[in-house]
This record gives sequence, C-alpha cells and structure tokens, in this order.
Amino acid sequence: MPKIHVIDRSGSSKTVEANEGISLMEVIRDEGFDELLALCGGCCSCATCHVHIDPAYSGKLPEMTDDENDLLDSSDHRDEHSRLSCQIEVTGDLEGITLTIADED
Repeated sequence: MPKIHVIDRSGSSKTVEANEGISLMEVIRDEGFDELLALCGGCCSCATCHVHIDPAYSGKLPEMTDDENDLLDSSDHRDEHSRLSCQIEVTGDLEGITLTIADED
C-alpha cells in the first residue's frame, strides 16, 4: 500500500496508506479531508478535487486529458502542478507522493 502525504489548506500534513487501483480523490475523501469536496464523485466534471502534485512525481502520472485541462482552466488557483485527484489512479509508482489540496474557488 503506497504512502501518500496529504497537505490540507491550513498546511497540516497527514500520511495515509492508499489501496492501489482507486483514485487519489477517493483516498483523500475516505481519510476525512472534508475540504476536498469531490462533488461529481470522480466523473471529471467539477474540479472540486483540485490538488497540487509534488513536481518530482509529474513523470509518474497519467497524461492530462482535454476535459481535465478545461476544468482546471476554470480555477483561479491553477499552477503547473495542478491536477484533478479523481483522474490519478494510485499505483506503486506513487509511493511517497506529496499533494496539497488546492484552495477553493
């Protein structure tokens, strides 16, 4: 089970264990981070699971789809490390990844 380091909006960090095969959004939500709304449930239609990913892991992530890119364009808090956590499946390659929950739009 890969360990995922989650930083919430207040800057507090928590390390959680994640089952492979589910999305980062599901991991964060199931660990009780209420500030990650995930309103669409992982359908890539709302951008309320926006996170900033440690740049060291950018090469280990799936390519961003056009839909994800369009949704992130609607955020005032997008940067070069922004991703929708519902679009990233947990794999062993993500062991030790750090992500920060983006500010709410």
